[in-house]
Amino acid sequence: MKNKRIAIALGHDALGTTLPEQQQATKRAARTVADLVQDDCEIVITHSNGPQVGMIHTAMSEFHRLYKNYTATPMAVCSAMSQGYIGYDLQQAIRSELVGRGVFRTVSTLLTQVTVDPYDDAFYHPTKIIGRVMDADEAEEEEKKGNHVTPVDGGFRRIVAAPTPMEIVEIDAINALMDADQIVIAAGGGGIPVLQQGKRLKGASAVIEKDLIAGLLADGVNADRLIILTDVECVYKSYGTDKQEPIHMMSCCQAEQYIADGEFGEGNMQPKIQTAVNFIGESDTRSVLITRLDTIREAIQGQTGTVIRR
Repeated sequence: MKNKRIAIALGHDALGTTLPEQQQATKRAARTVADLVQDDCEIVITHSNGPQVGMIHTAMSEFHRLYKNYTATPMAVCSAMSQGYIGYDLQQAIRSELVGRGVFRTVSTLLTQVTVDPYDDAFYHPTKIIGRVMDADEAEEEEKKGNHVTPVDGGFRRIVAAPTPMEIVEIDAINALMDADQIVIAAGGGGIPVLQQGKRLKGASAVIEKDLIAGLLADGVNADRLIILTDVECVYKSYGTDKQEPIHMMSCCQAEQYIADGEFGEGNMQPKIQTAVNFIGESDTRSVLITRLDTIREAIQGQTGTVIRR
């Protein structure tokens, strides 16, 4: 009998914001991963990079502003930097936790590219705000470069597209590492969005939604279960209202009906539920668990969290 394959999607709440917060948060995540490894699970991890990639982009933009001889850093490169930055802390924390338990397992962070469609409607309607606040003159300069800006309190900020991911370029490498009994950290921050241009891949000025890439990654490694870690203990109907009601078990049909009824927030829980439905598809064996990092042990034991099956 093959070991169970688990894909884990860490939200920004499981990573912290500052460097010290991230180092502490990754230690907590490492304990969860180690528990699953000791249960003989094969693990692939993807993660958010919301505050981290924004900080990197802001820092590199400011460096370019102060030192004109240095080239501005493309968004795709900032995404690659965030993968290495977060992956480094994660793999260090997981390795240390496993060694402390007497388990010796290689942990690898894989720089991961994800193809997107150059004609995706998202490129014509960018929505993701990034970078520092600019004044009107700086915003005008950005637009002359072909970038998009939007008004915010105190000035303007740059906005980029969030296209739908198509394929994970390094999926074969991810599977090969997992087949070799390694714990893999991949497609961090949604992956580096790239456009296919002949024989080469060109970085796109965009970001990819972490929930969408989590489902694509889980499907690509043929995972048995996708665990989505977020900021709530379980999924709720009518969340944030006096009619709030927890949902601990849900079929895909029920999930689709809840989406149609507008039960979930479009910018937070709905993408996670849709990802779950897409990942499970017609499978009778795949499942999705949604919970918080600090309640994952109880959720795996069926005491809390939300489980979605076909």
